Amino acid sequence: MTTSSSERGVSLGMPELPAPAYPDDVRARLEADAREVIARYPDSRSALLPLLHLVQSEEGHVTRTGMQFCADVLGLTTAEVTAVATFYTMYRRKPSGDYQVGVCTNTLCAVMGGDAIFEELQEHLGVGNGETTDDGKVTLEHIECNAACDFAPVVMVNWEFFDNQTPGSAKRLVDDLRAGRPVEPTRGAPLCTFKETARILAGFPDERPGAVEASGGAGPASLVGLRLARGEAAPARVVHPRDGGPHDEPQDREPQDDAVHEPSPTEHLSSHDAPQDTSASDPAHPAGPAAEEGE
Repeated sequence: MTTSSSERGVSLGMPELPAPAYPDDVRARLEADAREVIARYPDSRSALLPLLHLVQSEEGHVTRTGMQFCADVLGLTTAEVTAVATFYTMYRRKPSGDYQVGVCTNTLCAVMGGDAIFEELQEHLGVGNGETTDDGKVTLEHIECNAACDFAPVVMVNWEFFDNQTPGSAKRLVDDLRAGRPVEPTRGAPLCTFKETARILAGFPDERPGAVEASGGAGPASLVGLRLARGEAAPARVVHPRDGGPHDEPQDREPQDDAVHEPSPTEHLSSHDAPQDTSASDPAHPAGPAAEEGE
């Protein structure tokens, strides 16, 4: 008995049919938005990146229809648009969740627990890297760097920061997202869906109350180098000893220069400011004595 090429899953290299067009009302709305975006640039093709975010905000990922639309309004070929859309990972090429959960697995986050968070989330959600839960709520992926090393390990949801995570807190986070419970980023604007985020990245204002006023500044560890470069005094150390709290200064003594800084409740501490489980604090995995240089 013989089987056909389609039954064997063999492609005959037939060309794809043209991308389906947007419905007339959708295309008219997107064309109006596109004109606004294109007007910001002296060369229309410079608007390609925000326009890809715009079409992503329509369907939750960049479809062939979206790429054809970008090509049409910019006078480009679909090959030129596809080359850009496939280069940048922020443009999704397949349907994805309302919430893109990215776990940083670069060096610092990894050693601080990012690898463990990512592994446990995969098991907890039942998905692999770049896959979406069955309810369409969460897409999980590992990120090479979230640019927030002083708050490692870091998880981002639709590009908003969730700092100093643990496997337990990360699992609670995705459970809340899937259940529709309110979730607040550690810093930055309030969380919104991936489609809403894509429209903001296309350059349209975030009209939610309080969203623009919210800030997401760098942490103390990130700013030390900047302050020293400006000639400012080094900030007090925000480091607690491993016995769990700052040493008490005797009442009849002046505080020493190297006294441990007790942060105010409003200070946002790095995960490096808290005791960590390391080989030095784990009797089951002692680090051993450190050798002097040259020994």
